[in-house]
Amino acid sequence: MYSIVRLYSLEKNEINRFLNKFFNQNNEYSNLLEWEKKYQNPIEMVDIIGTFIDNNDKYSINMWISLDKGLFINITDYNADKVIKYIYERFPW
Repeated sequence: MYSIVRLYSLEKNEINRFLNKFFNQNNEYSNLLEWEKKYQNPIEMVDIIGTFIDNNDKYSINMWISLDKGLFINITDYNADKVIKYIYERFPW
């Protein structure tokens, strides 16, 4: 089972701008309106969640994560810290 991060935007180039900043690269993501990455180790997704929350005022993007099959959680200013703590408690390896 993989953990999943999904990004959605209604504006072209927003996801592209965010991902290029996050990965510190200059890739062209073809004006994506949605993007998904699967993680074998859920702890690895904490970095992108933290970066998303720290910069969510600069981008018009929504983030959803899945830790369990078929269940997605919308990441917001109000729940990001709790979700990150939960990930570290649930997956301490």
